[in-house]
Parts: sequence; C-alpha cells; structure tokens
Amino acid sequence: MLVTGLLIGAAAGATGAPAATTDADRIERGLKIAPVRLNLKGLSRDLVGLGSYIVNTQGGCNDCHTNPPFADGGNPFLGQPKRVKKSRYLAGGTPFGPGVVSANLTPDANGRPAGLTLGQFVDVIRTGRDPDDPSRLLQVMPWPVYQDMRYDDLKAVYTYLRAIPSIPPP
Repeated sequence: MLVTGLLIGAAAGATGAPAATTDADRIERGLKIAPVRLNLKGLSRDLVGLGSYIVNTQGGCNDCHTNPPFADGGNPFLGQPKRVKKSRYLAGGTPFGPGVVSANLTPDANGRPAGLTLGQFVDVIRTGRDPDDPSRLLQVMPWPVYQDMRYDDLKAVYTYLRAIPSIPPP
C-alpha cells in the first residue's frame, strides 16, 4: 500500500515528491470533514470549506473549545474511532484553572462567532487580548502561534465559525 502511494505521488510531481495540495483540495476536504451540519446561506462555500480545513486539521480548536471534545466511545486517545462531540462542538466550557474557561466560538443571535465581528476576531487572534477585558492577555489560547496566520486564512476560519450551529453556553 505504501509503495503504491509513493508511486502515485512520484507520478504526480516532477521531482518525485507528491503533488502540492491546493486550496481547492483543502476546501473540499474541509467541507467533507466538518463534524456538524453547515449552514452556507449567505456565506462563501470556499471560505467555509477552507476555514473548516484549518479548524479541524491544523488548529486543534476542538481540543479546547468543545467540552468534552469527543463523543462517548469516540475518543481516539483511548483507541476508539474519532467522533467529535457534536452537541457541544466549539461551544466552550473547558476549565483550565481558576477563572480560565474556553470561550464559546459558535455564532451568537447575530451570526457572529463568539459574538465578535471579523475585525474583533482577527484582533483577538493577533494580539491575544481578551475581548471581554482588553487589558488581560489570554493565557491558554495559543495566539502567539496563530497571530502569524494570513488574514485570508483568519477570514476563512471566521466564516466557517459563522456556518456552524449556534450552541448556548453550558
């Protein structure tokens, strides 16, 4: 099986390396792996798909912003086939210590993820400032890593978060 994959990759790339993944590939993969039903009404399908790809394959957002992150019988760390806890997907509520709880990233009544505009969302990711108290830095959120993401990628993440179901806080 591995040899077959290498041969396919060699045929795809001029140097023998696998062909580069394109944004179109990421968009389709993101739409396929989204663990919840997406509402694309009024949203760019491409941005939603790319945002899903980033959130669900690179960002690790589910690990902190879904509590618990995996459904019963679906915890890959216990050797089970991965199944995300859909009923709490990105709704926050994971405690990290006194006064530190992951935020609910699902859309509010106005369709804004975590109640933030795109500009506010980008600011939080770039600066780590708590949107509820801008004098406070988010200590658990890995914003120092994410702050270097391209604006277009952050916009895709934001658009994806607009497409997921709204879930009230626990």
